[in-house]
Formats: sequence, structure tokens, C-alpha cells
Amino acid sequence: MIARLIVFVILACIAGPSQAQDFPNRPIRVVVGPGPDIVARVFGAKVGELLGQPVVVEPRPGAGGLIAAQTVAAAPPDGYTLLQATASYTINTALQSGQLDLRKDYAPVGQVSSIPFVLVLHPSVPAKTLAELVAHAKANPGKLNYASSGIGTPPHLAGELFKWMAGVDIVHVPFREANSALSAVVGGNVQMMFSIASTAQSQIAGGTVRGIGVTSLKASPLVPGLPALAESGLAGFEVIGWNGFVAPKDTPPPVIARLAGAIATALGDAEVRSKMNTAGYELAPLNTPEQFVKFIAADTEKWIELAAKTNMKPTN
Repeated sequence: MIARLIVFVILACIAGPSQAQDFPNRPIRVVVGPGPDIVARVFGAKVGELLGQPVVVEPRPGAGGLIAAQTVAAAPPDGYTLLQATASYTINTALQSGQLDLRKDYAPVGQVSSIPFVLVLHPSVPAKTLAELVAHAKANPGKLNYASSGIGTPPHLAGELFKWMAGVDIVHVPFREANSALSAVVGGNVQMMFSIASTAQSQIAGGTVRGIGVTSLKASPLVPGLPALAESGLAGFEVIGWNGFVAPKDTPPPVIARLAGAIATALGDAEVRSKMNTAGYELAPLNTPEQFVKFIAADTEKWIELAAKTNMKPTN
């Protein structure tokens, strides 16, 4: 893997040495739409140190990430404006709710982190395992509700995937954001949800919700003691939050290579790992821009297939 990344950087620099050598000579901007900006801040600090220029994080929330996405898509393709890409963008593409597509409108640089969700229940639900939950849901069709942080968000898609794979009838209750959704579960107004691991862990420890399993293919160190749903009866079930960085389309390969090289170095940095783990994230495996392209394509196709199977409609 390291050898492949080195080869990519060398070939890109050969293709355009002046661009690679001159870049960067001024601050780099990272625009953040959906999700917290901690990922951009941790990686931005290290990448800025490695490239010798500050990385400025600019939150641009709203419109399901479209404002941030449009800001970066319209920026000059010179590597000085990046978008923090997340699963929300591939989901938006699948649900035809976004006007921009990570596969076509941007130049992927690298994936940097991932975080699973946790299926949590209000303690009143008489189920302590996945099998018990599925049996209870099948015995009570339409009587269980699941919360999410909004239509088209990863927790919503996780619920729809769960319904389809488990063959159960549960009702979606969307909220405006994740904290409100989890509060509804804690209060017993909604029976279950797929909560981000970092938040779910504290609630599980406090006994306000019961953890059933994580949405990664394997058990996660972020939520010790909980099995993966994929290993508990829903083979292949996987829904993860992820973060990476993309540049405007047509950004020169030598510039992408410089950015990718710095991100790769940051992925191997012990301080970066510690900060990310403390924030509740796992680092992504070392990857090249080409591999991130494939990852984005596969993630988009996954949600397109789910939308077709479940007859999910566009959100606007």
C-alpha cells in the first residue's frame, strides 16, 4: 500500500513538477457541511504542518450539505479549497436529493476516518439481542418506531436496511438532528435508533439505552463488548459514517498527489490517531486517491440499490 502511494506521488510529480513544487504557497481552506468539523481540524492541523501552510476549516452547514458542496465545486481547481466528504453525499446522490455527485463533480484525495453506528433500544423494549429484537418486531408489526437525524441521513438508511434485511415492519420517525433523536429514545417516546458510536457509548454506559450491536462488519473497539450486527444474524449488514477530502473537479494530479501524500503521513501519525480515537473515530486504512474513488463509487451504488429495493423516494 505504501509503495503504491509513493508511486502515485512520483508519477504525478513527473507529470507536472512545477505545480507540485509550487503547491501550496498560501493557506488551504477545508469546507465542512454535514457532520462535526473535528475531523477537518485534526487532519488540517497536521496536513498544514506537513505542507508548510495553515489549513483553515470553514463550516458551511445547511441544505443537507449542498451549500458546502456547491462552495467547493465552484472554487478554482487549484487544491486550495477542499470539501470534507461524508456518507451524506453518497446517500444524497442515491436518493436524487443532491445536485452534485462525488463521483463526477470532484477529485477525490483520500479517506481519513470511519465511525460505526450502534443499534440502541429504550430499556422498555423486551429484547437484549438482535434475534430477540427481530422476533419482537415480527410479533408486533408497525408498533416499533425508530428515530433518525432526518430523512436521507445514515441513521435513516441504516433503519431502512435493517427493515429490509430483517424483514420487519418498523416506523421511521425523523428528527432535525441526532441529539434530539437520541433524546426521544432515552425518554421512551421512540423505541430504537442507530446512534453514532461515540454518543451511544456514553448512553449505554449510563443505562439510559440498551446496546444491541454495531453496524460495522466486525466488532468495534469504540464500543467494547457489543457484537457486530453482521455477525449476529444480519450477514453483510454494514453502515458506517466516514470522512475524507475531495477537491474540485480538474484539480491537477500533482496537486492531488501532494495533498494525498500529506494525508497519508497524517494517517500514520500517533498524535493524530490519539486525537481521532478520543473523538470517537477510527482512522481509515492507508489509501490512494484511486482507491478513494472506488470507495465512493461502491458506497453510492450500495445506497442506490437499497433505494430501489425499498422503494425509497427522492427527498425533494
